[in-house]
Order: sequence, then structure tokens, then C-alpha cells
Amino acid sequence: MGVDPGLTRCGLSMIDMTATRKASFINVGIAGTAAAEPLDERILRIFTVTQTWLDTYQPDALAIERIFAQEQVNTVIGTAHASGAVISAAAVRGIPVFFHTPSEVKAAVTGSGRADKASVGRMVTKILGLEKIPKPADAADALAIAICHGWRGGGIGSGINMSANTQTHQGSRPVRAQHAKLTPAQRIWLEAEAKTRR
Repeated sequence: MGVDPGLTRCGLSMIDMTATRKASFINVGIAGTAAAEPLDERILRIFTVTQTWLDTYQPDALAIERIFAQEQVNTVIGTAHASGAVISAAAVRGIPVFFHTPSEVKAAVTGSGRADKASVGRMVTKILGLEKIPKPADAADALAIAICHGWRGGGIGSGINMSANTQTHQGSRPVRAQHAKLTPAQRIWLEAEAKTRR
């Protein structure tokens, strides 16, 4: 399950990832709240919607975008509230939570850590074989996060480990290195990611 956290629009997505890195679309949606609503009700709604998704799909893992402090303070606080609600819902169910930076997600799906939202949306559409780009952008971003984790973290039992040398957000669970031989596609992906870090 991939989540693009936000207090106004929290993107939620579910994909299936095979051991051969084939991603299949399951569902995508938005948990939305209005700025005029009391904060406690907004957080509760995101928590409740997340619980419903987790209970319905029972994912092996939940991947969520890492929060960056250089954003506007109000945006960071709202995103942190939404993230906490999502993470708590997963923790109650014993579902492991993984964090990925925006540049990691962009590099995973487009090959460039500086790609714009339109490029991410187009690649998500292509990777999942969708007829049109998921809207709003938060939905496409949630799918991109799920794809990133499936490719980078490898999911459960896939034998793929794209993050053996990646520093993770505090509190996240680094994926244990697995002795899988990299495919040509994985090597290209790693080279593209390395270029974005320079």
C-alpha cells in the first residue's frame, strides 16, 4: 500500500508486485478533509479511511512519503498529522511501515529524482497499464510510492532489494539485503538513481 500523506488530500493506493517487478493496479483513492473542519475530526477521518483500506486489502507493507522540513511550516504540520494517522492505523495491525523520499520515488518511476508531477503521473499510468493518469496528483503520487517500495524495497518475499545502501528516515525499517542477482532493468534503475544524488 502506498500513501501520499496530506491533511486536505491524503492519497491512498494499493498495488500487487510480483517477484519479477511486475506491478498491477488494485485501487487508488483520496481521503479528503476540509480546512474548516476541526483538526481532530480531520485526523480521525484519515485514520478511519486508512483502517478501512488496511482491513479490506490486508497489505504486506505500507509505504509512505517521508516528510521534509524545508517545506512551509503549516504544510509540514498538516502532513505530519496525516502521516501519524496513517502510521498508527498500520501499527495497530502490525503492518510494517517504510518511508521513501520524494526524490527516491521520482527516480524509481521515471529514472530522474527531479521529475515533475506530470512525468510521474505519466510513468505511473504506463507502468500500471492504466487508460488515463490518476487524478488528482495525490492519487498518482500514492501509486508512485507503492511502485517505488515494490521495486526499491522489494515487498515481502520478492527477493528484490533496491535499498541495501540507502539511508532511511528515522524510525523506518531498512530492508535486509537479499542475495538476488540484479536484472538489467534493476542495474539501469540504480545507475539512474545514483545520478540524481550527485
